[in-house]
Amino acid sequence: MSKIALVDDDRNILTSVSMTLEAEGFEVETYNDGQAALDAFNKKLPDMAVLDIKMPRMDGMDLLQRLRQKTQMPVIFLTSKDDEIDEVLGLRMGADDYVKKPFSQRLLVERIRALLRRQEAVEGDATGTGPEAKVMERGHLRMDPLRHSVSWKGKDVSLTVTEFLLLQALAQRPGFVKSRDQLMDVAYDDQVYVDDRTIDSHIKRLRKKMRSADDDFSAIETLYGIGYRYNEE
Repeated sequence: MSKIALVDDDRNILTSVSMTLEAEGFEVETYNDGQAALDAFNKKLPDMAVLDIKMPRMDGMDLLQRLRQKTQMPVIFLTSKDDEIDEVLGLRMGADDYVKKPFSQRLLVERIRALLRRQEAVEGDATGTGPEAKVMERGHLRMDPLRHSVSWKGKDVSLTVTEFLLLQALAQRPGFVKSRDQLMDVAYDDQVYVDDRTIDSHIKRLRKKMRSADDDFSAIETLYGIGYRYNEE
């Protein structure tokens, strides 16, 4: 049973969403501000967190920033209907997905299930016999799906589930272009629609993380109007 942490200062949302998730077979922990959630996470992490952005004491952005210093567990943001700045900023800070308020609880459940499936895909099967579970080396890049580990020139790089899947998809076939639609198919289920901006935000953060290991990292090339390509160095 996966444990989901729900963090929101709206008690109605906490009550209704937690009831829905529990009915779907999830274990749910609820917190009404970011600081309370962080205190609990410092003791034991859930399998996934669903965070509101605007909360007292510590908002969702600050909480996410602190979480990303210690864990790459999946995170979904709850954003205001018309606040595109929050959506882009949340993705660039390391959120895996977002759902706009007001939202369908069925949609949120599908997003959670999709993200957990992606997490399982990255971890690979327990035997490590499947092709996606094998260690991949491309020049300076080394990816180990079973350990969810990435290194560049021997330096470890910590990636979220979504970032890992996108890098894996690009690096599997160096020199070949992946369109944004193809990358969406890799990172998201068919039931989940995301726009181009979401993929672009993930790629931007992925590059930033790789450059933290190497200032000259340039293996991911943008082909404007087409997509992205991994060039083996």
